Amino acid sequence: MAIMRNLKPFVGIDLGGTNMQIGVVSHDAKLLAPAKRKTKADEGFDAIIDRMIDGINEACERAGIAVGTLGGIGIGAPGAVDPTKGVVIEAVNLRWNDVALADVLTKRLKVKAFLDNDVNVAVYGEWRLGAGRNCENLLGVWCGTGIGGGLVLNGKLHYGDFLTAGEIGHTIAIPHMPRGVRSLENNCSRSAVVDRLVRLLKSNAKSKISAEVGTDYDKIKSKTLAKYYRGAEKEDKVICEVVDQTADLLAISIANVVTLLSLKRVVLGGGLTEALGKAFVARVEEKTKELVFPPLIGRDLKIVASELEDNAGVLGAAMIAMDRVNSR
Repeated sequence: MAIMRNLKPFVGIDLGGTNMQIGVVSHDAKLLAPAKRKTKADEGFDAIIDRMIDGINEACERAGIAVGTLGGIGIGAPGAVDPTKGVVIEAVNLRWNDVALADVLTKRLKVKAFLDNDVNVAVYGEWRLGAGRNCENLLGVWCGTGIGGGLVLNGKLHYGDFLTAGEIGHTIAIPHMPRGVRSLENNCSRSAVVDRLVRLLKSNAKSKISAEVGTDYDKIKSKTLAKYYRGAEKEDKVICEVVDQTADLLAISIANVVTLLSLKRVVLGGGLTEALGKAFVARVEEKTKELVFPPLIGRDLKIVASELEDNAGVLGAAMIAMDRVNSR
């Protein structure tokens, strides 16, 4: 007997420490109506849930549907998540521990909610709809304020025994160093890149960016770096050196995963990657291909940028909810 596919629209939510993006997604994976809210984590759990529900209501109203007609809700949340129980185990930037987020939303809206890690849902979105299409095995690495990762193996999100598979940002990049400075995230996130650049500027390194930001280093964002990176009109030697070193270190970790799991596709996403663009992705790809084993697989290895960009999390969360409902 054939399984009937649920043709109702779904909602996808990309919950971040600063913003939450919400969207109504059709059964054929089209974003029908978006909404956005500030997370305001300092106001507490109940206030976050109220804003989330308000955003869901707005998105549904814009899509011309009632919340009760949704097929389900998918949520991508930061931190350690147990997708089988719908629980956020720990989300430092939200100040959450053991929060049964999926159950809370299900009870409030009378619509079944499903939970996963925020990078997992973005990687899933790219695998289903974006740069990872038609690829059975995939690594996704999201570089932004931090670094997150996700794995699709044999056509399924891979969680591992402890539900944390893919967390490449927490792998050790520089051995024999203390906590806080040794992981990939400590060295290759946007925060780490800016920190390294600021130390150079304070040591009197000559950079064109100084004319723009002066000593107000808080002005240095991903888009600021992009103005001075490879191919930009204001290309700057110091910034190119810092960003290239970041790409090279990132490539080492990616090459290790590619060699270990024999992967031929890696998708790079996140705010830093999107801002720095093709030159950054090309540098990571070039250096990764130099390091993988056996060297011949470098010919077929592709490292590509996210196609869905900001919509990857919303679409991926909705697709996870849709696929779980349809697999019942």
